[in-house]
Amino acid sequence: MNGNQGISIAVLSDNQDDVQLINASLRDAGHAAHCHWIPDSHKLADTLASERIELIVLNCDRYDDSIREVIKQKDRYNPELPVIAMQNEVGESEMEAAMRAGACDLVSTTRKSRLQSVVSRELRALRVERALNSTLQSATEYKRQLKEHMAASTSCFAIVQEGVVTDVNDAWIEKFKISSRDELVGMPIMDSFEAESHAALKGALVATVEGKWQRGEKLVAKAHIESGDIEEIHLEFRRIDVDDGPCVQVRIAPQLKVAEEPTKLVHDALKRDPTTLFFHRSQFLERTAKRLQRKPASGTQCLVYIKPDNFKDIRDTVGVIQSEEVLAQFAEFVRKRLQPRDVAGRFEGTSIMALLERGSARDAQVWGQQLIMQLEKATFEVGNHSTHMTCTVGACGISEMFASLEDFVAATIRACEKGKEEGGGVSCLDDDTHEDTKQREFDAIWVKHLKAALMDNRFRLANLPIAGLRSDSIHMYDLLVRMIDEQGNSVLPSEFIPAAERNNMMKNIDRWMLAAAMGFCGESNADRVFVRLSSQSITDASTGTWIQEKMDETGFDCTRLVVQIPEREAARHIKQTQVLLEKLKKLGIGFALEHYGIGKERFQILDLLKPDYIKIDGELMHTLLTDDAMQDAVRKVVEEASKRNIKTIAERVENANAMAVLFQLGLDFMQGHYVHEPEVVLQDTNTGVNRTLAEVSAAHAS
Repeated sequence: MNGNQGISIAVLSDNQDDVQLINASLRDAGHAAHCHWIPDSHKLADTLASERIELIVLNCDRYDDSIREVIKQKDRYNPELPVIAMQNEVGESEMEAAMRAGACDLVSTTRKSRLQSVVSRELRALRVERALNSTLQSATEYKRQLKEHMAASTSCFAIVQEGVVTDVNDAWIEKFKISSRDELVGMPIMDSFEAESHAALKGALVATVEGKWQRGEKLVAKAHIESGDIEEIHLEFRRIDVDDGPCVQVRIAPQLKVAEEPTKLVHDALKRDPTTLFFHRSQFLERTAKRLQRKPASGTQCLVYIKPDNFKDIRDTVGVIQSEEVLAQFAEFVRKRLQPRDVAGRFEGTSIMALLERGSARDAQVWGQQLIMQLEKATFEVGNHSTHMTCTVGACGISEMFASLEDFVAATIRACEKGKEEGGGVSCLDDDTHEDTKQREFDAIWVKHLKAALMDNRFRLANLPIAGLRSDSIHMYDLLVRMIDEQGNSVLPSEFIPAAERNNMMKNIDRWMLAAAMGFCGESNADRVFVRLSSQSITDASTGTWIQEKMDETGFDCTRLVVQIPEREAARHIKQTQVLLEKLKKLGIGFALEHYGIGKERFQILDLLKPDYIKIDGELMHTLLTDDAMQDAVRKVVEEASKRNIKTIAERVENANAMAVLFQLGLDFMQGHYVHEPEVVLQDTNTGVNRTLAEVSAAHAS
């Protein structure tokens, strides 16, 4: 209790000395008491009517009315008001009788300390009860105002608690074309949305309740309108607290529609194939050529060529006219698996070509394989026919070895033809990007560029924040390397790393990265930084010793560093990886297994290498949104990782939908363009900590 709080007390006694007794006792206990002397019941009624009394002290030996009569009188004014009875002699039986009559307690006039304790207890209980009642009244009033706002608003609102709709406004009812509120209230909100949106919607609701959904962030979902239509809508979420627990207010965000000139709409329509709604071949090639001139912020650009297998058999089954409808459904199937930055076109006949932005060409091949696997489970309905189909995918990453777009496209089609020769139903990567002699020529050019960059100090560090899905208490960054060309433009790793790997230059790049990471930690608030090691560093027996010497030399806090190795490389060099990790873990350095796949239950490698983190392969992210089987597989990986005390990180998270699904699946962290674009740092590396590749190479050579 705070002594500065004034306590208003009614003292019921025919002797005014009792007022002085209670007043002095409470002031000694630190209470600023203000006592009202009540010698009879008439005075009590007047005082209760005019004063804000917080406590009644009744001297049973010196007041005419009994405890029960006092209780009845005060209840007419304030039922919450506690009554403490007081008399000279107090025993167990007297206490029981007093409390049965309605008193909170019975104290002796000779036990000053107990009087002080009982008064403090009852005042605290009274004020807590009043605060609770005030809160409940505020919540009730807020709920009333919320209902009034929803009813008057033209925006579509629904209130959801634990996944069940508890209220909707008229605009929501009109939007979903239902006859009455009763059809929705009490039903799962998922019933109003297509199955492919359920995982993201569920994740967004849970994240909102737990305070992890960003205000103003929008979730894209497909609503199931009662008329049978399917409409894509943008949802906003907000937590609200009412008397029966936390709820989520779901609002359909208005989508700005920009009026377009009819001629523009016609021109746009003419650029697209009417069956697939993808661009015509010429338009696709024109856009691809322009996109290839602009390098992506990270990763690489890849072409995929998608060709249905045995489409002639489908045409014979459903008919020539209906086969176009099958192709349209197939195109929609492909469209759902493209990311916002991807562009696609109907290339020739039944074939589709798409330009993807992925981490590597292998990721594009994996994307094609996932498309094929999902297609095996799909059924296409046309007229009275149901049919299945398969396809073959060719994938190819951009390379300077291609002299023109013609060469790039030809290599991609060549990869698809290779898959056809293998029997179809596969995703093939073009691994024959021209002859070894031509590759050696390009490597020689790249080696020259790399050596010039070494001499001119033209390497930079870039960071990609890793955000917490459960907590933001740890600041973590994934560190990347960039090379600056002679014109001052940033060169992506996908352009120079392959040449560095083929020419045994990756080890020195790795060591520059490790040294630069220490400098980054010194310049930033990073609690942990992730630095990837190549296979050359893994297989080099001196790597562990070099890292230890570097840490000893700089006095760096090793717990701030996490080395990461792709799962495929770690599995390929399992013995060397174990030896290296044994040295690093003794120093306190963490370990992350990146590009972790879920195609099979690969938990044995977790037990062998015991990573602190695993990064779920980024190529799974887009398919994950609509694939229930993949969601179950990722959830199992998260559960198995949790059993082993391993934190999970999702790679390449592109939008709020992906974040919501990941939250619901239980992942711990995420990184990607949704979190932050890679940011180049350490522009000035001429310091003792951040040395250039040339200096690292010279130091290692000595």
